[in-house]
Amino acid sequence: MGFASVVDITTTTLPNGTVGTPFSAVVKASGGCTPYKWALVAGSLPSGIASTDSSNTESLDLAGTPAVAGTYSFTISVTGCGKHVSEQSYKVTIQAAADHVVDLSWNPSTSGNIAGYNVYRSPNGSAWSKINISLVGSTIYDDSTVANGDTYYYSVTAVNLEGVESGKSASVKTAVP
Repeated sequence: MGFASVVDITTTTLPNGTVGTPFSAVVKASGGCTPYKWALVAGSLPSGIASTDSSNTESLDLAGTPAVAGTYSFTISVTGCGKHVSEQSYKVTIQAAADHVVDLSWNPSTSGNIAGYNVYRSPNGSAWSKINISLVGSTIYDDSTVANGDTYYYSVTAVNLEGVESGKSASVKTAVP
């Protein structure tokens, strides 16, 4: 007699956040058989954050803009098609305001017709979000939307006068205390 593979939540921690700053995180699972069924089984997500199943149900996407500072404890479960269940508890702190600022600087582009730069941030080095509203005219940028205890990756692109954007620079990693 064989046993069906057991589903397991592989994401063990989630990032912290700051009120008014967009938040995004992904809870992933593996094993068992899909489609997975996700559920919030205890506690509550931070105010302003919603959860949605990914299109293939293999992850639960948490996104939104936190509205209320506080520490939120919650438990998420996933059930595989074979009815095996995995649960993982999380604690996410939403700060009222950022306590730290990441000061970024980079070498200017060697191209002669640069209009400015875009700054990108990622929680994991693969899912990038542009964090500047308009082109940055200098080679410095201060990110004051970081949360305590989180790690961020940054990359920069140059944009020429015709609006063509370069590829991303090599990323740099920083940990916020």
